[in-house]
Parts: sequence; C-alpha cells; structure tokens
Amino acid sequence: MKSFKEIISKANNKIAGIAAAPGIVIGKSYLFTKEKIEISKSPITDIDEALRNFEEALALSKKELNKIFKIAREKMDEIRAAIFEAHLMILDDEILLTSIRKRIAEEKVQPEYIVSTEISKYQQIMIQASESYMKERAQDIEDIKNRIIRNLQKKRWQSKIEKDVIVISESLTPADTLLFTKNDTKGFVTDHGGLTSHAAIISRSFNLPAVVGTHNATQIIKDGESVIVDGFHGYVFYNPTDEQVKFYSEKQKKLIELQKGLEEYKDKDAITTDGKKINVEANVDVTGEIDLVISAGANGIGLYRSEQLLDELGGFPSEDEQTIIYTKLASRVYPLICTIRAFDVGGDKFKFQDYKEPNPFLGLRGIRFLLDNKNIFKEQIRAVLRASVHKNIKFMIPMVSTLDELWTSKKLIEECKKELRKDKIHFDSKMKIGIMVEVPSTAVMSKDFASEVDFFSIGTNDLIQYLMAVDRGNDLVAELYQEFSPVVIRTIHHIVQGAKEFDTPVSLCGEMAADTLAIPLLVGLGLDSVSMSPATILYAKRIINSFSYKKAKAMAEECLQMKTENEIQQRILKFFEENNISRTRNII
Repeated sequence: MKSFKEIISKANNKIAGIAAAPGIVIGKSYLFTKEKIEISKSPITDIDEALRNFEEALALSKKELNKIFKIAREKMDEIRAAIFEAHLMILDDEILLTSIRKRIAEEKVQPEYIVSTEISKYQQIMIQASESYMKERAQDIEDIKNRIIRNLQKKRWQSKIEKDVIVISESLTPADTLLFTKNDTKGFVTDHGGLTSHAAIISRSFNLPAVVGTHNATQIIKDGESVIVDGFHGYVFYNPTDEQVKFYSEKQKKLIELQKGLEEYKDKDAITTDGKKINVEANVDVTGEIDLVISAGANGIGLYRSEQLLDELGGFPSEDEQTIIYTKLASRVYPLICTIRAFDVGGDKFKFQDYKEPNPFLGLRGIRFLLDNKNIFKEQIRAVLRASVHKNIKFMIPMVSTLDELWTSKKLIEECKKELRKDKIHFDSKMKIGIMVEVPSTAVMSKDFASEVDFFSIGTNDLIQYLMAVDRGNDLVAELYQEFSPVVIRTIHHIVQGAKEFDTPVSLCGEMAADTLAIPLLVGLGLDSVSMSPATILYAKRIINSFSYKKAKAMAEECLQMKTENEIQQRILKFFEENNISRTRNII
C-alpha cells in the first residue's frame, strides 16, 4: 500500500484545512446553507405592537437557546456547554436590549431592522479585530441576531438533513453543530473557523472528525458527493479515487484493530519488559478534556495550555477566575500531577498587543511577553499558587532562551509567595518549577538550566522549527520539518544528558510524543515521561509494554550515529518488526 506522503502528493482532488477533531470518515456530503434572511426597513404605525413583537421574539429565542443549552449539558462537559450559556447572557444584556427598544420607539421602523443594525455594530468591532477568536465570536453573535429576526418574522428553520452524512458548510454556529449531532452526523468540514471555533470544540466533544478553515470547500464539493475527511492531518478528498478510498478504508480498519484490547491498558502503567517505567501524561487544551484524560488512564497532565483560556474567555481572566479554573483542574485529576504552563502567547497563538511583528515566531512571545507584562504574569502565578494547596500542581515557563529570563521569573514567583503569605493564603511552598526546552540556546545550555529548575519539558514543535530553520506551516519547505532528523535526535539526547547530571526529570510534550513510531526511540534516549493527546495514550502504553528498555537504548545509540532522517526511520521500523509491535504511525 502506498504511503501517506505518496497519496497526498499525487492527489489533485484534496482540500487542505485545519485538523480540528481527529478521526477518519468516508461518506456522502451534505451541503448546508442557511436560508438568507430578508430584512425590511418599512415603517410601523403601532409602536406598542412592535415592542410587543420584539419581546415575544426575544422570549422565544431564549426558550430555544435554553433547550439547546439543556441538550449541551447532557451531552457535553460544563465548560463547553457554557458556550450556550454565554449566548443566553447576550440575550439578557440590558444595554443592548434598552438600545433596541429605544430605537424602535424613536425610528418607527420594523424591529427586525433595528435588531440587525444594532447587533451588527458589535459584530463589526469583532470582525475588524486581528485575533481569529474574535472573528469566531462574531459568528456566534450572527446566530443570535438571525434567531431573533427569524422569530420576529414568525419563521422556523426546518432541518431536512439526512442521517449519516458529512456536513459541508461555510461556517457552523454552536447551535447548528449540536443539532446536527442529533442526526448522527459523521463529520464536519467548514470554509471558516479555527481550532478554537465552537464548531471545532463541539466536534472534539462528540469525537466527530472535523476539518475547518478550508476557505473554499463549499465551492468545490457538491451536495451528495462522496468525500473523505482526514481529521488527523486536515485533508478533505472529494470524489475520491479507488486508491484513496482503499488507503483510508485500510486506515479505518487498522484504527479499529488497534483499538481492540486497548481498555486493558487503562489501569496499567507503561513499563518496559525489563522494568523501566515511563510516565504517559496528557496534553490538555481546554478543561473539558479532563474526562478524556481520566478515561485514557493518563499518569497526569503533562501540559495544560493555559493560553487556551484566552480564546475561550475572549481575554485574560482575573486572578480569582484563574484560581477557580486551576483549582477545579487539580481537583479533578488528584492525586495525579497537573503541569500548568504559563500563558504562551505570541507567534501563532493568541495575540495581545496591537503591534504587528515582522516575524512573530522570533518576537515577543512566551516568557518574553510575560516579563514585558509583569502584572499579567504575577496574577497567573498567584492563581496557580493559590490552586496548589493539594500539592499536585507544577508550574512551567514557556519559550525560555536565557538564564536571565529564568532568574527573573523565579524572583517574581518568590515575590508572589511573599504576598500570599502576607495575606495568609495557603499554597504549596515547594511547588515545582520547570521550563519548556524549545529554543536551541536552552538546549545547548541544558546542563546550566538543569541546575536551576525542578524539571524539563521538551517542546519539539518549536524546537524542530528553530533547529531546522523551517516553518512547518509552509508547504514549500514542509519536507524539511523532520522530527527524525539526526540534529533533532542528537539535540534531545544532549538535553537529556545535561538534565541527568542534576537528576532533573525530562518529559517531551510536542507532537513527536504522539507519533507512536517515535516512542521506542524517545524511551531509548532516556526520557522519563511523554505527554500527548489523550487519544494516543492507550496506544503509547501498549507500545511501551511491548519492548525492553535495554533494546530501545541500543537502538537509540545506533540512531545517534546515523546521518539522515531516512536511516533513522528505517532503523525504528526494523525495531518494530524485531519486537512484533503494531505499527500505528499515520493513523493517530
């Protein structure tokens, strides 16, 4: 069977987007377009009747959203269901409602026109913002606006969707997405949206493959057409060839085979056949994924991306808000450890400042941003400390490139501890502090950094980009983004060796940890733990329980002497064959 790269490179019927929810699905497309609402600006003669109609439409809209919110709470976790609660809060915004009522009385035109123009003001502010999450929230408000107008016009949206189809749409509101799941929808593809769009979040909640941000899927894919959605890699194939169908059907079968017998590993530790234990932890984007962490049998949370809160909440939460979130997080996984990474903003993530950097990946991001905004950083530090009372929280600093940055950060942490002691607030005075090793300067000086921190976490996503001087999002140079490059393998080995001199534990939390082909190599290089998507944990446990550390170490030592990525990959594949381990790469 052809490789994934061969299938992709030869396909002229593929649409690339963002892999928003993992999985593979083959099925018929359903081109979803909402009826365009016509809005009248005609005059009214009875103001009281118009206001009464508006209040009735508002009440009906609330009733509809309450019903959807109830379904969401039954089907999803509370954090994600809160999407719909936020919509209800907009319908209770007295400033907005008062303005609408006042304009209806003064301008004496149809309420639907006033509702449209008034709510559109808020949308325009969001649409003009540079941050993608603001644009996505504007789409949510569009749903609320249209809902009120539709109820004013006494119209009803009737879904004619068939069961077991793949929904293709320009965009999907949270309500659309949730209602489609009731019709056994198999997956989603949208022109717009990103990882933080609510359609993407809901898709992940229901384990439905989704590819978003395709730009033009609705213009290319016809209704009822056969499509393949690859939610692992972010590709959609329309009118797939026999070869593509065969390739992805085999992937689906392989995925089902690999899932058989995985449950037995939920309560098992990942221990090599000769007794070396590896902690297999979970990466968490949003609090709602905790159920997945628990059901996957993770040894804890190796990376909690706190910056995702900014996307969910639309800005920096207060110290008290953060304290509540982190406390709940730690309580849910107790007695397991939760590693909270400080806000890692900038680069390709949440952008706070208005200044447009010519090269954001080399600019004000990670710890650089935090030290430039000490009030934000200190609020988060205090919140994490306050949530650490059960002594199962570790705190991690991102994008550290100099010892001065680390020393300044540690000084701020001590300041926060003094402030909390003064206020007689309890916290874990010995909370462990670690750093992300994702910059070449930190990797080179790993021994010096190891003497200053309690733990390392290697972030291979950025480390590989900086080592290879390649933007992995750029198709023109994507082939140079090589996780099995000799320079990457040797750098990981150098980091581990430097850390071992001070008995500093080393984890790896980049996408490389989720590449099951890399696991024996990472274990052989001496890593203490790996942190990955919850969906990959049981696979990783099974693989680690299938080989000896002695053999993995010998294999890793061979790889350290090799000069090309291909040589290293072939040696790892041989290791899988020698130890009769199922090859799972390119499936998860």
